[in-house]
Amino acid sequence: QVQLVESGGGSVQAGGSATLSCAASGYTGGRYCMAWFRQAPGKGREGVANIHSDGTTSYSDSVKGRFTISDDNAKNTLYLRMSGLKPEDTATYYCAARYAILAFSCTFRTAWYNYWGQGTQVTVSS
Repeated sequence: QVQLVESGGGSVQAGGSATLSCAASGYTGGRYCMAWFRQAPGKGREGVANIHSDGTTSYSDSVKGRFTISDDNAKNTLYLRMSGLKPEDTATYYCAARYAILAFSCTFRTAWYNYWGQGTQVTVSS
């Protein structure tokens, strides 16, 4: 059973930067997809970025060019580096994971992912 724990959230001023981390435990090896989602108050959960174990990445249009997803296999940790933050980036950010052989399988559909973290809050003030 994979367990995911996010950290790194907090309050940031507009235009600032922050980095989220997601520590994974229980990983037994094999190819995977990992992703960052976010959910603002009163809104649905939306995909922000995903990465396959082969290094392939994908971003939503709303964050492309501002956010960078990466993972450190040695540390079993997923990262989301956020820059140029805007008030509309305010949300609870979740990491998610699923074992997947092919990179094109990685998706932004919430139902596709088996494992979820508890979330970390990011608040961007103007």
